[in-house]
Amino acid sequence: MERKHRVLIFPAGSEIGLEIYNSLKYSHHVELFGASGKSDHASFVYDEDHYIEGAFYVDQPDFIERFNRLLRSLQIEFIYPTHDTIANFLAAHQADWDAQVITSCAETNRIARFKKQTYDLFRSFDFCPEVFAAPYRDLPFPVFLKPDEGQGGKGANLAQDQNDFTFYLGKNLDLLVTEFLPGEELSVDCFTDFNRKLLFIGPRTRERVQMGISFRSTAVDVTDDIRNIAHCINDTAHLNGAWFFQIKKSHNGQFKLLEFAPRQSSTMGLYRHTGVNFALLSLFNVLGKPVEILQNSYSIQLDRCLHNRFRAALTFRRVYIDFDETLVIGKHVHAHAMAFLYQCRNSGIHIVLLTKHRYNLNETLLACGISEHLFEDIKQISDDEEKWTFINPHGAIFIDNYWVDRRMVNQKLGIPVFDVDGIECLLR
Repeated sequence: MERKHRVLIFPAGSEIGLEIYNSLKYSHHVELFGASGKSDHASFVYDEDHYIEGAFYVDQPDFIERFNRLLRSLQIEFIYPTHDTIANFLAAHQADWDAQVITSCAETNRIARFKKQTYDLFRSFDFCPEVFAAPYRDLPFPVFLKPDEGQGGKGANLAQDQNDFTFYLGKNLDLLVTEFLPGEELSVDCFTDFNRKLLFIGPRTRERVQMGISFRSTAVDVTDDIRNIAHCINDTAHLNGAWFFQIKKSHNGQFKLLEFAPRQSSTMGLYRHTGVNFALLSLFNVLGKPVEILQNSYSIQLDRCLHNRFRAALTFRRVYIDFDETLVIGKHVHAHAMAFLYQCRNSGIHIVLLTKHRYNLNETLLACGISEHLFEDIKQISDDEEKWTFINPHGAIFIDNYWVDRRMVNQKLGIPVFDVDGIECLLR
C-alpha cells in the first residue's frame, strides 16, 4: 500500500483549514495533522495526538525555530497555509522549513497580499480597476477606499462625497482609493498544474456574505470574459495549485478584479461536491503527479450555518438503544443514530438493541436494511417488562425516545440516558 504523506494544516481551525480537513480526512494518501496559534474549533475535530495548540505566530522572533521543531517532531512533509499572511510568510521562508509549503512561489504570494502590487501587476489589462493617486483631485464620487494589506473587506469604506473621503482618509492615510464597483460580485475558483496549465475555472456567487466568507454560494457558468480574466491572471502571475480571484461589475457591466489569492478558499467546498477536490489536487501537484479534472455536471448551491460539536466528559463500553422511534423513526432509519452505532462498532464499543417492538423484529430489521450482526445482543421484551432490569450498568449508556423509560433507567441504575436529539452530543 502507498505510504501516507504526513500533512499539516495551519492554522487548522479557520474555515479554510476546516475545508481542507474535510477535503482530505477520508483520503488514503494522507495522514492529517493540525496546528493553531490559539484554542479554536480544530481541537474538536482532530484526534488528540494529531493536533497541537501553541503560540505559533509568524511575527514572533523565534517562530521559525519553534515551527521547525513542530514539523520535525510530527515528521511533516507538507504544510497547507490557511491565512494570507501566514501563506506569504511561509512561502517567503520556504528554504527554512523542514517541509514543503503547498502554495505558489514567494513573489506571487507577496503580490497577492498587497492590493497595490496586485493592481500594478495587472494595470495594463482592462479588468484592472482604476486606482486614484494623491493629491486626489476631481474624484468621480462615489469612490472605494480599502487597506493595501487585508482581506474580508476589513477597514474598507465607500466615500459618497468629499466629506466622506476626507473623514476616512484622515483615519488611515495609507488607504488605497479605487473606482466604486456597484454590480454583481463573484468568486472564481481555479486550479493550475505544475506546468502552469490552467485546468479548472469555477465561478460562484457571493449571495450571503458574513466576515468576508460566502455563507451562500451558487455555481454559475464560465463566461468568455471570466475565462479571459482567469487566463490573464494565470499567464501573468506564477500560480501553482489551487487559487481563486474575486471580481465585481463596474457601472458599465464589465467585471473588474478585486483581488486574487494563491491558496485554497473555504467555499471551494462547493465545487468539491461536484468532484473537484482542490486540496488533494494541490498535493498531487507538489508531488509532480499529473492530474485530470473529473467534474459532475449538475447545478449546485452551498449554504453555511453554525454547526455544533461537543466534548463530553463521558466514557462508556456498552450502548443500550431502543428501536421504535429511536433507531427507526416512522418508516425511516435515523441516519445520525446509525452513524453513532457504526462509530461505536469502529471503536470496539458493544451495542445492545433493547426494544418492546410488537412485530417480528427480524423482518422489521431486514425491511429497514439493518443487520442483526451490528448488535452484540438483541433483547425483545414485552410491554409489561421494565427495560432497566435488562441493563448491565457498568460502563453503559441508554438511548430511548420514551421519557418514562429514560427516567426509570436513570433512577434505578444512575447511568447517562439520552433522547434521540442527544445523539448529536455523542458523535465525533
